[in-house]
Amino acid sequence: MASLLFLLFCLCFLVSASQSQTGPISKPNTLALPVQKDAATGLHVASVSKQTPPLQVPLLIDLNGRFLWASCESGSYLSSTYNAPLCHSTQCSRAAGPNHYCRTCSTRARPGCHNGTCGVMVSNPVTGRAALGELAQDSLSVRSAQGPKPGRGPIARDPEFLFVCAPHTLLQPGLPPKAQGVVGLGHSHVSLPSQLASRFSFKPKFATCLPRRNGNGAVFLGEGPYISPPGIDVSSKLTYTPLTITQDGDYSINLSGIKINDKLVNTPVSRAVISTTRPYTALDHSLFISMTNLFANQLRIPRVQPVAPFGACFDSKRIAGSKIGPAVPPVDLFLENPTVRWRILGANSMLEARPGVMCLAFVDGGPRPRGSSMVIGAYQLEDNLINNEKGSDDTKINTNSNITKGISNHTPFQPEMVWVVL
Repeated sequence: MASLLFLLFCLCFLVSASQSQTGPISKPNTLALPVQKDAATGLHVASVSKQTPPLQVPLLIDLNGRFLWASCESGSYLSSTYNAPLCHSTQCSRAAGPNHYCRTCSTRARPGCHNGTCGVMVSNPVTGRAALGELAQDSLSVRSAQGPKPGRGPIARDPEFLFVCAPHTLLQPGLPPKAQGVVGLGHSHVSLPSQLASRFSFKPKFATCLPRRNGNGAVFLGEGPYISPPGIDVSSKLTYTPLTITQDGDYSINLSGIKINDKLVNTPVSRAVISTTRPYTALDHSLFISMTNLFANQLRIPRVQPVAPFGACFDSKRIAGSKIGPAVPPVDLFLENPTVRWRILGANSMLEARPGVMCLAFVDGGPRPRGSSMVIGAYQLEDNLINNEKGSDDTKINTNSNITKGISNHTPFQPEMVWVVL
């Protein structure tokens, strides 16, 4: 099935679970989860309401994750509505296909540990560490984004949401300290967007807006439109370009070239994977060398001792500020159609790595990270609205930044973009 993925610059705003309407809703058309950035890891955490009675559970956002998994060990998972499907059940086939296991458990029965239930392999997307978990069903509740205050509307409840009860050892290292698991938004029948779309009969469509620093962002699920204060629809006026799913199930886009300050990077490029579990964009080694050298040449400021993990760092006192972040040469990613570009400005390209030192926020990913020229990381996605819609044959992109006028005098905006899975 095809998917539609939009990338738009957005103004991330508060989506709060407090001071909200409390009544249930049976047929929402748009849902919203609050998102915050973890300062320690540079990754982003969504708050999901699970279990009975409901409990707010912080989960790492994984754009390419197949499903939601959460730690259930040490007696910490208490719910009267928990159910563990059997290993040959329909739910098991839906979640794991033929690659599932029949669980055996040597201790007393508890969430995550039952005999004869469906075993599913899950992994920490940051470290790659894997372990066997128990497929489970439980209540999951999300606030509706309908009404004048997004994320503060009535509650929509899925009483039989499928997830994986995973060992506590998968949480560390790598995940944000407060995260109790991972919420997968990937190309899967049991990802969060797919399950909620099936439950509430709206289009399998979602959008993420990752916030900077202490800001507030959102994961939107459903129809849209996605309205940014003061009431502007940032998903309007779109053109087209393709997106693909890799063999590993990752969202990716095809690139035709990269320019810095309108100067071409002389290393050929092919594909870019999009990831929310890498804090910074990782480049193929040869591309990293070419790109950092050209950037330094165009910036015309002497380089200083680099701060790990970055390779091109500069004296921050010699870099001026602007409404779009540090005043540095723009980085343009040219997509499959070379007339369509994704411009990365200073707010998404530069980072103060330590006092007095500002670095280009791209890292050396070694040879062909994830089989691609680059893996676009969370820092470059921040304050951009990424929207994915299954069932479409086209992708859309907006290169008109005039939409930003009147939204904010302090938040940098850049051209809106969109992609499609063919």
